[in-house]
Amino acid sequence: MGHIDDDSIWPSPVYGELAEELLRMGRRKTNVVAGARLEASAFAILWVLSDGRPRTLRDLSEELDLDQSTVNRQVNAAIRHGYLERFEVAGQVSRRLRPTPEGIEAFEHDGRIRADRLKRVFADLDPGSPEALLHELRAFNDAYERTVAHQGDPALRRA
Repeated sequence: MGHIDDDSIWPSPVYGELAEELLRMGRRKTNVVAGARLEASAFAILWVLSDGRPRTLRDLSEELDLDQSTVNRQVNAAIRHGYLERFEVAGQVSRRLRPTPEGIEAFEHDGRIRADRLKRVFADLDPGSPEALLHELRAFNDAYERTVAHQGDPALRRA
């Protein structure tokens, strides 16, 4: 672990330590799961589609916050593996994407493996609870998204 001193760029040591922990989380290969069938990108796409609502390629790129060409490449790979299918909707120019039965089964399989790992992590975390972490992470992510969304607005920067 690095060292954050009082003369650093951070307003206080806790901000530097938070940044360090966020970087640590980003380096972790949380999407690499032993026994998983899906690549991380296919799991992420199937996660978005798990609400049962088909999406266009553009919808997926917006929800995943990825470039459309990247999502297109990932979708094509998932289609080749039999996890997704494209279909036409009458009166719509863009085709929609939905999981195949094989995709749903693989997603559920990998989801169970991931859930088991989370259960083991929380069993090792004492004190701590998934509910408390969820509450704080959700609040942090919401505030982060609001902050990033407002960065382009000069009036908000002066406030």
